[in-house]
Order: sequence, then structure tokens, then C-alpha cells
Amino acid sequence: MTLIIVAILLLSFVLIATEHLTNVNKAAVAIFAGTVGWVLYICYGTDFVMREHQGEYVGFLNGAVATSTAVKQYIAQNIFLKYVGEAAEIVLFLLSTMTIVEILNNNGCFDFLTPMVRTRHSQRLLWTLTAATFFISANLDNLTTTSLMLVVTHNLVSDRKARFVYGSAVVLAANAGGAMTVIGDPAGVVLWNMGAVTATNFSMSLLLPCLAAWALPTFLLSRMLPERVNIAWKPMPFRGDDTNLNTWQRALMLFVGIGGLWFIPTFHNITKLSPFLGALCVLSVLWIVNEIFNHRLYNLNKMTERRMPQALQYGVLQMILYVMGLMLAVGVVEETGAVRWLADRCDAYVHSIWVMGAIAGVVSSMLDNFATALSFFSLHTVEEALPTADAYQAAFTTNGYYWKVVAYCAALAGNVLAIGSMSGVALLKMERMPMMWYMKNVGIKALLGWVLGLVIMVFIALWA
Repeated sequence: MTLIIVAILLLSFVLIATEHLTNVNKAAVAIFAGTVGWVLYICYGTDFVMREHQGEYVGFLNGAVATSTAVKQYIAQNIFLKYVGEAAEIVLFLLSTMTIVEILNNNGCFDFLTPMVRTRHSQRLLWTLTAATFFISANLDNLTTTSLMLVVTHNLVSDRKARFVYGSAVVLAANAGGAMTVIGDPAGVVLWNMGAVTATNFSMSLLLPCLAAWALPTFLLSRMLPERVNIAWKPMPFRGDDTNLNTWQRALMLFVGIGGLWFIPTFHNITKLSPFLGALCVLSVLWIVNEIFNHRLYNLNKMTERRMPQALQYGVLQMILYVMGLMLAVGVVEETGAVRWLADRCDAYVHSIWVMGAIAGVVSSMLDNFATALSFFSLHTVEEALPTADAYQAAFTTNGYYWKVVAYCAALAGNVLAIGSMSGVALLKMERMPMMWYMKNVGIKALLGWVLGLVIMVFIALWA
């Protein structure tokens, strides 16, 4: 049964990696793997529980007779719910932050972006767009940022081929900026919830590598552009729920939303509560401010006509379901003992976090950066820092380099092929970009940026 459950996960990974060929949605595949895996696990629950949790199960029985019903109750209450809770923490955090962005976007708080980046100088436009994307993605999440900036790019650049270059640069910047913080990428949120990293240490360690992984391919892409680019000088489209807030109201909402997200790490350090609770707190305050500012519109017939395409909004929902399904699928494989077996083999035969990071990068370029990162995170638990630990053992402690290397490699190597990240998939769908064009014109440049950042990480680790 362990082999069957592992085979389902591996088959799911294959389907996720080939979504562009099979047209089977990766969120549906992940949910299927997670649900079927746990159903099979509980059907053979006695074998798994007696092998992995014998002592705890005996304590749960408390002298009662062991029956199949008792085993199922133990799994449901003491094993399954733990993974549901871990997945729910990530999903609730993503749901909160994405709702914050939606409120800000609907109130025109990001309208300053289009006038700020509007220029006919092609390279200046590229660097302005990607710098804004990098900064915003570090504070929001990479998929939402990509969706927002692709809409800005689509409204500005009329030439389709030029949009391919600008859109690709936006994806590279979004994934690089998101990888730099614990709130910018779902993998970072997972590490933060695990207690594997702290927010400040994680960002400081990945600042230079992520900057390099963004700047080098962006520079190479800029050489593909002509000196001047045609700009579509379009007026702002009407949004049915746009409130025509004045400048200070929009600035206040932006301060509450983005400033609140910055406060979440401090909230977590003070209370030790899960970060999603801080995100919900920020959302509630922003929601109240939104209702106060927009109270005059509530009785009017103002239906929404959003600038952000419905396909990308649907993509956000897909990401949430994808994260939930994948975390449940990886969790059930952990409970079979297969992950521990693989971790022991990696410790014995690989024994290098840099090699593991390189492997994670190669897998991420073909699979998906979150699926890859989650799989490699599951190989180890956060260990206690001991004075006698060698460099390899210290890599698995809080703020150890294993977590950072895997997070960086999975996020940035996912840029090599557009299918390696949900941001890349959003680009392919929105611009109807041929995947071969991306591989030919962007893939090698993204690979060079990833390798440069990894080399910088090695030097930082050696210097430290």
C-alpha cells in the first residue's frame, strides 16, 4: 500500500509537470492525490499506525480493545487533522493576503503604477516595470503580483512580441521578489509556519541572491528590445465598483494593507500565534476602512467590471486548492514512512545541501516550484541547534541553510521553463505565449540568473 500511495503522488507530479500537454488542471490533480491517498491510508490504517505510532495508539486506546473503528478514529483525530491544520494555515494566509490585494485593487490603490512606468524608452520601461514587480512581490504573493503587473503591461504595450519580453521579465521579477521574503511565496510561508526560518534572517540571506537572479536575466532581456516601444495611451477603464476615492483615502488604504503585511512578522514574534491570524487581523481592519470610505455606494447598482481578468482571479482560487491538495498528498506519504526512508538515503549518499539544492532546482524547472519545495522540505524536520553539530547537521536547524537553499532553488529554477511556476503558467495563458518561444528566448537567461544567485549563496555561507 505504501508503494501504491507513493505511486499516486509520483503520477500526480507527472500530470502536474505535463499540464500544458494534457490540459488536466494541476489543482484537480493535487486534490485527487491528497484525498485518494488518505482514503487508501485509512483503509490499511492498522499496519501504518502500528509501525509508525504504536506507543501513541496504545495510549489512545487506554486499555480498550483495538478495533478497525478505533484505528480510524485515531487516524482521523490524531494524524489526519494535523496535516489539515498545517495546510489550512497556509491556505488561510494566502486567502487573507489575496483578499487584501483585491480590496486595494478595487479601490484604485495601485493606479499610480501605470503613470509611474509610462515611457517610450523600452529599457527604462522594462527596468521600471520589473523593479516595481520585485518590490511588490516581496510584500504580496508572486502570483497575485504577476497578475496585477501583467494587466498593467498589457494595457501599456501594444506590440505582442514586445509584451512577450516584458511579460517574461515580470514573471522573473515576481518569482525573485517573492522568494526573498516569507510572505512572498507559498513555500516561504510553509517554512515560516514550520519554524524553520525567521522572517528577517530569511530575507537578509536571500536578498543578494534574489537580486542577482532578477537583475542578470532582466539585463539580457533588455538587449532584445528596440530603443523605443509603442505605448498605448489608454484611459483608465471603468470599474463598476470603483469608488473614486481621493488621493489621501487611497494612500491610507494602501498604508493599512501593505503596512499591515509588514507588521505580520512582528505580530508572530510577539504572540507566537500562526501568521494567518495576523493576516486576518490586517484584512479585518482594511475591510472596515473600506466600508467606511464606500458607504455611499452600497445601495447603488454598481456591478464590477474588473481590470484583472476573471481567468486570473480563477487562477488565484486554483492556487489555494492546489496548495491544500498538495500538502495533504505529501503529508500522507510522510505518514507511510517513505519520506523518512528517502531522507536517510539522501543523508548517506548525497550529504550536501548544495547538491540537494541543485537537484531541487532541476526538478522545479520541470515540475512546479511549490511542489518541489514542499517535497524537499518534507525530507527533514527542524532540528535543535547543538554545539556538537557539524555543518551538515546545522543546516537543518532554525535558519539553517538547507531551507534557504531549497526555497531559493525551487523558486528561481522554476523560471527556466514557464511551467515551473504558477506565475509562468499565468503568463502563457494571458498572453497566449508559445512555450517554445519562452524556452528559446528566456530559459537560458533565467538559468544563468539562478546559477549566479546560487554562487552568491555559496560565498555568503562560506564567509559566514
